[in-house]
Amino acid sequence: MKITFLGTGTSHGVPSIDCMINHYSDCPKGVCRLAQDNPRHRRTRSSILVELNDYCILIDVSADFRTQVLREHIRRIDAVLITHSHADHIGGIPDIRSFTKDRSLPIYGSNESITSIQKTFSYIFDPLTTIGGGIPKLEPHIIENSFQLPSEIPVNTLKVDHGNLKGCFGYQIGPLAYIPDMKSIDQKNLDKLKGTEILILNCLRNSPAHSTHLTLSESIELAREISPRFCYFIHMCHDIHYETDSRDLESWMDFSYDGLVLNI
Repeated sequence: MKITFLGTGTSHGVPSIDCMINHYSDCPKGVCRLAQDNPRHRRTRSSILVELNDYCILIDVSADFRTQVLREHIRRIDAVLITHSHADHIGGIPDIRSFTKDRSLPIYGSNESITSIQKTFSYIFDPLTTIGGGIPKLEPHIIENSFQLPSEIPVNTLKVDHGNLKGCFGYQIGPLAYIPDMKSIDQKNLDKLKGTEILILNCLRNSPAHSTHLTLSESIELAREISPRFCYFIHMCHDIHYETDSRDLESWMDFSYDGLVLNI
């Protein structure tokens, strides 16, 4: 299994437009200014690519999808998994048309997520839409529980709480568990994570507490409870400084960054 971190930031990304407008004067740790010269501080919106059994799985189509594809030279996508329908996780869907010129692409998600995508990008699913420069050919699949992708790849859904959403998922694929956006998880779904080797987990900021995301201390606590071999934190805003904040991490924890590649 090969995992490529396409993006590791929140909906604002790093550097944030807000910090630029204010000449970086309000950036809590100076990360947005540092991001201009240090690519490890530069975070596009969160998404990963998983390659397994000669099959390429994109998890979320972020608002920075085009930039990520060009940066990582991605030439193939076989399926798309959607964790939830917030704009930073589906905003790049129009650009996925480049991967559907000769075939349609299956896209999986909860009923809530698929319905939202069909509403947000209604022109894609309208047979009367003028093709023009091209529209994505998508095959929506509503999933609520475990299912199997081609190439004998089983996928477990992990239902998590994230704001007022009713169909927000994390995904478990073999040794990998990916949960980019959550505040809490019930015991039933937590039990599914036993035996996880690689955990990729939401970590918004240090403090204060947030109503819909985990903070660093909460992420560390949950990671300890799950006890994977390795944990990589993702979906980080400019409050996370990967060098200074790493002192709070255990040896098997790390902050992910755009372009990081794991081979399992």
